[in-house]
Amino acid sequence: MSAAPFDLVAVWAVIIAFGVLMYVVLDGFDLGVGMLFPLFKERGDRDAMMNSVAPVWDGNETWLVLGGVGLFAAFPLAYAVILPALYLPLVLMLIALVFRGVAFEFRFKSRHRRWLWDAAFAGGSTVAALTQGVALGAFIQGIKVADRAFAGGPFDWLTPFSLMTGVGLAAGYAMLGCGWLIMKTEGPLQQRCFALMAPLGLVVLGFVAAVSLWTPFLSPAIADRWFSWPNLAYLSPVPLLVAIVALALWRALRRRRQALPFVLTLCLFVLSYLGLGISLWPHAIPPSVTIWQAASSPEAQRFLIVGVLVLIPVILGYTGYAYWVFRGKVTGAGYHS
Repeated sequence: MSAAPFDLVAVWAVIIAFGVLMYVVLDGFDLGVGMLFPLFKERGDRDAMMNSVAPVWDGNETWLVLGGVGLFAAFPLAYAVILPALYLPLVLMLIALVFRGVAFEFRFKSRHRRWLWDAAFAGGSTVAALTQGVALGAFIQGIKVADRAFAGGPFDWLTPFSLMTGVGLAAGYAMLGCGWLIMKTEGPLQQRCFALMAPLGLVVLGFVAAVSLWTPFLSPAIADRWFSWPNLAYLSPVPLLVAIVALALWRALRRRRQALPFVLTLCLFVLSYLGLGISLWPHAIPPSVTIWQAASSPEAQRFLIVGVLVLIPVILGYTGYAYWVFRGKVTGAGYHS
C-alpha cells in the first residue's frame, strides 16, 4: 500500500511510538516500585512506596490502551500479526496487571491477609515487566510473516535474546522505581534507595550495552545502518549521550540530588528507545513489513487523526494535573508538601 498524502502513515507511526514511550517511562517506574517491594520489610516503608504511586498508576496505563488501539486503527496488519506472535507473553502481562491493580484496592483494607496482596503487588509488577521485555525482544528479533499473517510457532518469542531483554527491561524499571522513590520519599527509605540506585545503574548499563551489541547481529540491515559510513558519524551522538547521562547520574547520586537521578534515568530510557527506533525504522513488523505496507487506508487514517489530536492533549493535561496535585514527599500515612 502506498503512503498516505503528506506521509500521514509516518505521522501515525510517531504517534504510536510516542504513546508506547509514555507508557514505558510512566508505568515503568510504578512497576519498578512493585519489584523493589520485597527488599523493604517494614510496613511503613511499604505503605509509603504504595502511596507514592497509588494516585497515578492507573492513569499511567492509559498510554498502553492508546498504543494498542492506535495500532489496531492505523496499522491493522501489524496488529493482526504481532498479537498472535506474542499472544502468550501479552496474556501473562495482562493477568499480572490485573493482580497488581487488585492489590492496590485490597491491600490497605486487608487486616489478616496483607501479605497476600503484598505478594500480588510485587509478583504482578515483576511478571508484567519481564513479559513486556520478552515481547520487546521478540519484536526486535523479527516475526515470521506469510500471506499477510503470522507464520511462526507459539513459542517463537522464547529465545535467549528475548529473555535477556526481559530481564534487562525489568532491571530498567526497577532503576526507574528507585529513582522515583528517591524523589518522593525521605529518611531511611530514601537512603536505602540511594544505596540501591548505583548497582542497579551498572546492571542496566550492562544490559543496554549487551542489547546494543547483539541487535546488529540479528539483521544485516541493522548492522549496516549503525556501522556503515556516513551513518556511523550521524548516529554516534546516541551512544555518546548515553555515556554522558550515565556519568551525570553517577555524580547526582554522589551529591545526593533528590530529583535528578529519576530525570536522568528517564533520559537513559529515551535514548535507548531512540536507538531501537533507529534500528527498526521503518518496519512495523521486523524485518519484512514496513509501516506503509501495514497501514490502514488514507481515508481511515485522516478520519482517526482528528480524534487523536484532541485526545492526546487531554491525556497529557490530566496526567500533568494529577502529578502536580500529588507533588511533594510521601510517607506511610500519605502525601505532605
